[in-house]
Amino acid sequence: MTTCIQNGTLVTSAGTRKADLLIEDGVIRAMETGLTGDQVVDAAGCLVFPGFIDGHTHLDMPVSGTVTADDFQTGSEAALLGGTTMLIDFATQDKGGTLADALRVWHERADGKCACDYGFHMAVTDWNEATRRELHDMAAAGVTSFKAYYAYDALMVDDREMYDLLCEMREIGGILGVHCENGPVLDRLREKAVAQGHTGPEWHPRTRPSLVEGEAVSRFLRIAALADAPAWIVHLSTADGLREIRTARERGQTVLVESCPQYFTLTEEVYNKPDFEAAKYVCSPPLRPQADQDALWQALENGEIDILSTDHCSFNFKGQKEMGRDDFTKIPNGMPGIEHRPTVMYTAAVASGRISASDLCRMLAENPAKMFGVWARKGSLDIGKDADIVIYDPKADSTISAQHQRQNCDYTPFEGFRTAGSVRDVFLRGIHAVKNGQLAQTGCGQYIVRDKMR
Repeated sequence: MTTCIQNGTLVTSAGTRKADLLIEDGVIRAMETGLTGDQVVDAAGCLVFPGFIDGHTHLDMPVSGTVTADDFQTGSEAALLGGTTMLIDFATQDKGGTLADALRVWHERADGKCACDYGFHMAVTDWNEATRRELHDMAAAGVTSFKAYYAYDALMVDDREMYDLLCEMREIGGILGVHCENGPVLDRLREKAVAQGHTGPEWHPRTRPSLVEGEAVSRFLRIAALADAPAWIVHLSTADGLREIRTARERGQTVLVESCPQYFTLTEEVYNKPDFEAAKYVCSPPLRPQADQDALWQALENGEIDILSTDHCSFNFKGQKEMGRDDFTKIPNGMPGIEHRPTVMYTAAVASGRISASDLCRMLAENPAKMFGVWARKGSLDIGKDADIVIYDPKADSTISAQHQRQNCDYTPFEGFRTAGSVRDVFLRGIHAVKNGQLAQTGCGQYIVRDKMR
């Protein structure tokens, strides 16, 4: 059985062209004009992208005395509806636990539930000789990317451990991403604020100023230089951090940069919302002033940002975010975004003329496929690759609303956002999983064993 997508405009990182695309046995077989198949899908007037990859999600994750609102079923279904055909979630080692335990737990949470393909990064929180040896086992299990934290008492590692971890990345050909905020300084700022009676959510950004990101980015990049290892900056949010990245790149370092839609479309003004509504936007790093957003836009237009992920970490406003009504430090940190990332960034960046559809393709598909070791199968429209395909209709405008989202969350930070077009159809390894904006197949996701970074 073959499927032919006809009359669309194929989008690659190199440009766009009109052509038909033939799918057979779950892979792309041909791309040229005049093709047909057993089934025909008309994509006239639409853009045909490779399936998007979200390299930063937190699904079914215990945190802050609760569990994220989206599990692997609801989160992956929302992802697929938005055009994301693969997500990579963070399996997280417990203090005193092993990496193998973490990987087993995350497989139990995800296997058999995912609507899209999936993989795992491994968050390392307890660095010791046993953990060092386990990194090689992780690479053999298809986990070739890792994460460390400079913040959160239960997760953070110190500089000596960071150096050792980076040296080991060099040995196994892995890549390390780091949450760059100075945790001890943040803790002190938060303690002082609460002691002075400042308990509202507007104090969340005030106690996580941009300087603490810039300092941590600088420190991580200097240590990565000493270890002679590539560095991955996750969820960049500030001009301070960007300046440190530019300095490191000028030194000749390999620095891979991730940011997220919220840092391009929302600012810290949302923390002025009344009636505790600001709690919906409590995430880390927090949303920033307009000047930081302007700097990120310049970096995006200059090609300095490699990937756009979500940091999807959803909590309901009712019953979860409200846990911190009397103390902002108890608000679970995170926001939903897995469903809306491609459409929000197409609207804000491509339809506005800031970047091209090819640029967006590079950041949503090609670069994450190369960074996270799935380039042999995914990330581009190439013959022989998985038929992960998104048909985007640029004329099908819509308005984002929590009332109509698949995400298992009672709000969206993009409520009322008017989109320029929307995702119409999605193919996952040739399976027509989304038809005319509706989920047609679910539970078809596969665990993807990943290779080294390309």
